[in-house]
Amino acid sequence: MDYQVYTLPNGIRLLHKHAVSPLAHCCFIVNAGARDEAPGKDGLAHFIEHLLFKATERRNTEQILNRLELVGADLNAYTTKEYTCIHASFLKQHLERAIDLTEDIVFHSTFPEEELVKEKSVVLDEIASYLDQPDEAIQDDFEDMLFKHHPLGRNILGTADSVSALSRPDVKDFVAQNYNTHQMVFAVLGEYDFKKLVKLAEKYFGHIPENARGKNRVKPHINPSEVARFSKPISQTHGVIGGQAYASCDKRKNGLLLLNNILGGMGMSSRLNLQIREKYGIAYSIESNYSTFSDTGIFSIYFGTDTEKAERAVKLIHKELKKLREQKLGTLQLAQAKQKFCGQIALGEENRIGLIIAMAKSLLDFGYVDSIAEVFAKINAVTAEEMQDIANEIFDPARLTTLLFEPND
Repeated sequence: MDYQVYTLPNGIRLLHKHAVSPLAHCCFIVNAGARDEAPGKDGLAHFIEHLLFKATERRNTEQILNRLELVGADLNAYTTKEYTCIHASFLKQHLERAIDLTEDIVFHSTFPEEELVKEKSVVLDEIASYLDQPDEAIQDDFEDMLFKHHPLGRNILGTADSVSALSRPDVKDFVAQNYNTHQMVFAVLGEYDFKKLVKLAEKYFGHIPENARGKNRVKPHINPSEVARFSKPISQTHGVIGGQAYASCDKRKNGLLLLNNILGGMGMSSRLNLQIREKYGIAYSIESNYSTFSDTGIFSIYFGTDTEKAERAVKLIHKELKKLREQKLGTLQLAQAKQKFCGQIALGEENRIGLIIAMAKSLLDFGYVDSIAEVFAKINAVTAEEMQDIANEIFDPARLTTLLFEPND
């Protein structure tokens, strides 16, 4: 078996992947993110992620930060639309120190009022900095268009107004409602005996009271496609074209992942890069992305170019999408695409912290983790006919939304 799992009586799951290395990595993932916020509480999940590092019943901010940094370890966290993740990398002898700190900040943070005030200022600066990056900001505005009037359309950071209005009761209520022990995974990648890991998990997480509150997530409907343009104080045009796609549990996901990689995925040999950047010299930055949620997904193409070239860039993008809809991949093309994608996945496993986080998410979402051989088998099972059917559905011009940020001078 490529990994081992143990479930504590309170529902928290321990996941271990053995790896021979002086370094080890761990993560604690909670199935709670921006889409779980109540109306008007935008940015709350991300705000809580910040506050977890501020004070617990046993430690102040300095003690929290020093607990791992004093032994040369790295501690960090992030929030998505559906998850909150705390992760650490450290020399393997410091595992118990990492588990102790993780348990403390997740389950014993006190959220003191003075820290809320200070951290609001930090998050407001983060929002301002983010808005100064049009290539980042346009992605959030695009998702807001796709998921209009739905929690998935919310900016993870929130807005200046929503963050300023957050209170300590908001924080404590969100944690109580959404930090469900049956929706938590603690994962470790390192050279450890699994029985020892189980004992440590029982020692630090076994006493946590069970919280089995269910989720109340509503699947978004597909909004009509639209084209929107906004003037911004920027020097070039930024654009996103895309629409809703398959959820993480959809069997067609693998075909779309493969299509996305052909179109504008990793590397310089993608179709969009070769045709639009290399052949015509139009866009310095161009890429496509496919991300999944529990009940839907997003396919999108991002580009940045000089304003006078933007219209042509949009036409060339649609030309490439049309090719994939109308022209079935040949046997050699399909084989090469699969070989390239499988190679990239294998290389990605060298990012050990990324690997253990991905495994934890898979266990949380599906209850299992595919081995790399099983992943390759699913990719290699995709047919050219399936990919063409997917292209005709997802790349249908009638369901593609376009958002452009244009210079205002």
